[in-house]
Parts: sequence; structure tokens; C-alpha cells
Amino acid sequence: MPDQSKLSPIMNPDGLLAMIGTSPADNIEGYDTAVLWKSEIIGRQVKEIFKLKQFLGDIEDQGVLFGPLSLAAGWYKNILQTCVTEPAETLARILGATGQGPDLFIQQNEWIEETYARLLYERCGVFMKNGHFDRSKAKDYIASEPEQQFLANTMREFALLEKGYHSRGMTRLKALKELLICLVMVVTEQPIEKGKLPFKPRKQDELDVNKYLEQITIRLENLYNANAFDIKAYSVKATGGRIGYSRYEIVENSQLYASSLRYYPLPKGIEANGKILYLPFPLVNRPEIYDLDKGKSVIEGMHKAGYLVYVSDNGDPGYEESKLGLGFYGKEIHDNNLNIISQHHPNQEINVMAYCMAGTLIMPYLARRAEERMARGEAMDIRKVVLMASPTKIDDAESGYAPVLKIIREGHDATLMEDLFGDVNIPVQVIESGMNQTQMGVQYHVASGFYNRALDYKAIEDSAPFFFWLSHGRMFPARAHKEWLQKIFLENQIYRGVFCLPSTEPELDGQPVRMEVLSEAGVTVMDYRGSRDMISPGGACVASKIWGQTPEHHLDNPPGGMNQTVEKDIGHIFVVSRRLLAEFIDTVTEFLGR
Repeated sequence: MPDQSKLSPIMNPDGLLAMIGTSPADNIEGYDTAVLWKSEIIGRQVKEIFKLKQFLGDIEDQGVLFGPLSLAAGWYKNILQTCVTEPAETLARILGATGQGPDLFIQQNEWIEETYARLLYERCGVFMKNGHFDRSKAKDYIASEPEQQFLANTMREFALLEKGYHSRGMTRLKALKELLICLVMVVTEQPIEKGKLPFKPRKQDELDVNKYLEQITIRLENLYNANAFDIKAYSVKATGGRIGYSRYEIVENSQLYASSLRYYPLPKGIEANGKILYLPFPLVNRPEIYDLDKGKSVIEGMHKAGYLVYVSDNGDPGYEESKLGLGFYGKEIHDNNLNIISQHHPNQEINVMAYCMAGTLIMPYLARRAEERMARGEAMDIRKVVLMASPTKIDDAESGYAPVLKIIREGHDATLMEDLFGDVNIPVQVIESGMNQTQMGVQYHVASGFYNRALDYKAIEDSAPFFFWLSHGRMFPARAHKEWLQKIFLENQIYRGVFCLPSTEPELDGQPVRMEVLSEAGVTVMDYRGSRDMISPGGACVASKIWGQTPEHHLDNPPGGMNQTVEKDIGHIFVVSRRLLAEFIDTVTEFLGR
């Protein structure tokens, strides 16, 4: 037996955690989102430097007016350009072209998160035997002086990582720190007395200590056995780097730059209903969100209803795609795809279903298509469209986008973005940084939600395809990104009826799209939106209330019935829930079958 007089008096959860001290992982400030304060400071400095270069260049260009001052301005500008702005632009292009973000603080944060997760796995493994927590071994570590030193060293290791973190508030590291707190409580068999208990059941008024410790033990065992502390690494391992449930093929001759058209043939034993479903997709993600897994697949659900399914895949953008704007992604791609579909399935009804920004852009496309067909004396060939969380009204009032617009106006610099990413596209990390600002605490809540559900081992396995999709987004084509922010968000051009698209009809080419034509053409619209959607607020998803077969603007006998607006108590990515997806499929098939 060890000499009790030599045992440390701090071998309890609060004493062990006190060895770390306060760190960015604790959110002592009480922020409700992740605060990338170092990145924000550097970002402001970079903007000011580029503005100074532009200012000096303007003075230099006015040589006659400013005389000797213009010479000095040119000299300072060249120094600034040679020593600062050109290296910054080159580094941004290198990082962007290789799929890395330009923010070195974020890169180091990601390394710390990955290392912290690996260390959690290794330290949990010390106390595991045959996949279960070995309580007798934990007791030995608490009661033995050499092992106490090991625990103290472990706390120092985590402290080093936490204090090197560059963000504060509701971060992924905070979610990981909660797992460390769980590990310390399980080892000592005591709950912490200071601070909030991680994963405490919300409805439990009085804490059953033994049941609580048992639950967090199971959670750690499940995460250890799946090696899922690092969510991104786990998703890669669990999926093998491939997601998607349904079989598809790339349609021959459909490639247009990086984009292509996927065809998902009906599974054996399902009879076709004679209708085609065309699914465009946003520019920043992979279309597999339509087809994550069995029971989590829009495509599977629509196949069961007999639809032949085509999906537009924008591909991974490169240098050539950086020059393509919304005229290409909002018009040329769809013309190409729908012409091919019509050739393969002449005289068959084509319906459209689009998610998020793909739905935003498909509405003016369908209006322009109706204008073109009417100009040729032809009836509209696409009469029904389903929008999934697709914003079409973006303003400071009813839409719910006021906070987002404020962030864009104050933080976005189109000239700087073009200087840094003009020909290499906008990295995923930049898009994620923007999402962090518009979705309060999203980094923490996504990770914490995963760890909370880890009480069920199957929930860990079930989430792997979604987390692979979530953590492997695509770069946003540079010109299209610039136009998306300026035309769609800041100027609200689609809703205002001033958004322009190219056209095969000379009199329409480059002219504003007349959105009212959707009513005249007999197009019926469904908006499927969520009351808890922070990315596409319900007040922005209003296409079904203003265009097409609305009560105010409809044909005497609309072929597809009236528009429909469906609002559910859901968030933005509701398709990851089997129950919510099943509700959606039932609603959509009824709407399209009218």
C-alpha cells in the first residue's frame, strides 16, 4: 500500500483540471460564438495595408497634380508592394491552389484540435481493457505516487495545447475540453464541483451521480472504440473517403468545364412513373447531401416514387472556373443539362428540386427559360419546382438577413478578395469563417452534438457520411463568389427583378429577368423551409408567395395547382434525419403528383 501521507491532495477532478489553469478552451468570457480575435486583428491590418497601397497608387497616377509628392507616393507604393502585398498575394494563391486557407492562425487551431483529439484517445486508452473502462486501474493511478505524476504530466500536455489556441468562445476545442473533463471525472469517480457538468441530462433536476458517471463512461468507451474523438479523421476512416448510397453514372458529353451531369438509374424492381427530377446543387458543397446513406437519401426517396433522377455536379473549381460568373452557373450549366435530359427523355415531364443557393439561382433561370420559350411561341416545359431552404428575398427587414448583411458590408472587401484569390477561388476555410459569423457557436454545437449522441455507438457510425460531407466542402469560384455577394445579397437583385442573365434569344441576352413570367407560364412553386434555419431564414424563403401560381397571380386552371409554402420546426440540413427526410419526401411527392 502507498504511503497515504505522500499522496497528492489534488487527485480529484477539480484539482487535476486546476493544473491546466484557465485557457481559451474555457470560454470564461461567456461568448456565444467562436471569436477568432487574432485573425480579425490581422485581417484588419491586411485590409489597411492594401488600402494604403491603392491610395499611394492613386496619388502616383495624379503626377501633374501632386508633383514631387506623387514621386514619393510611387516610391513608397513600390516598397510596400515588393515587401508586403505581393508576397501576401502569392502566399494566398499558393495556399488557395493547394486547398488550404490563408489564415495561419486557423491552420494552427486545426492542428491543435487534431492533436488534442489524438491525445484524448491515447490517454483514454491507458484506462481501457477489452474496450471497457478499467476502474481498478483508474483507482491504482489515483492511489499511486508514480501514476499521480503521470496524471499531472497529462494535464500539462493538455494545458500546452489549450494555451496555444488562437480563438476563444464556442469553439471545437471547447467541445473537446468537455471530453477531457469527462475523462478526469471517470478516472476519479467524482463529478466536478466547479463549472458546468458536460452532457448532463437537461430534464434531470437532481443529479444521480452514479448514473451520470456511468453515462459519460459509456460515451468515452464508444468514442474510444470508434476512434472518433477527431470527427473529421473518423469520418474519413469510416467512409473510406467515399460517400453516397445510390448508384450513378456521368452522362456522356455532359462535361462543361469542371461541371457534369449525374444520372441515377432506378433500382431494379421499381417502376418508372414517367417523370424526370432534375436536382441542381450549390457551389460550395458536394451533391452527396442528396444521397448520404440508406434512409438519408433524397434520391432514394424519389426513386421509390418512380422518378428518374439527374443531379448537376459543379465539380472542383480550378483556374478556369475562377473566371466564370453567375451567368455560367445560373444559366449555361442548366441549359446544357436540361437539353441533354430532354434529348434522352423526349416529351417526358421534368420537375426541379433545388437546395439552398441552387434554389435561389434556379428561380431566375426558370423565369428566363419561360421568357425564351414564350419568345419562340413555345409553352413552358418545366411547371413544378421544389425549393429546399432557398432564400430569394434578402434585405434588412423581413427576410431575417440583417445581421448577415451587416457582416458583409463591414467585413467584406471585394477588391482585396480579388487581389488574394482572383484566380485560385475562395478556399473552404474562408467560407467556413463566414458561416461561423452568421451561425452563432456553430463550431462548438456541431462537435458537442456529435459527442452527446455518442452515448449510442450506432449514432457515431450513422453520422460518418454527413461529417465527411460537412468537412470536405469545395472552393467557391472567385468571380461567382463576388457576384453572389454583390448581386444576390447586397443588392437583392432577384427579388427586385433586376438580375440579368444571358440568353439564346438576342432581345433577352443580358437583360433583367422578368420574374413575373413564372405566373404567366403556369409554374407552381413549393418552398420547404425551417423555422430554426439560421442559414436560410424563413422570411427569405418566399418564392412561393410572390412568383408562380400564388393566389394573386395564377392561371384560371393552373395545371399543377397552387403554390405551397411548408414551414417545419427544422434547421438547414434537415435531410440528415431519417424522420424529417421521410416527412419531406411524403410532402414533395404529393405536391409533384398533383
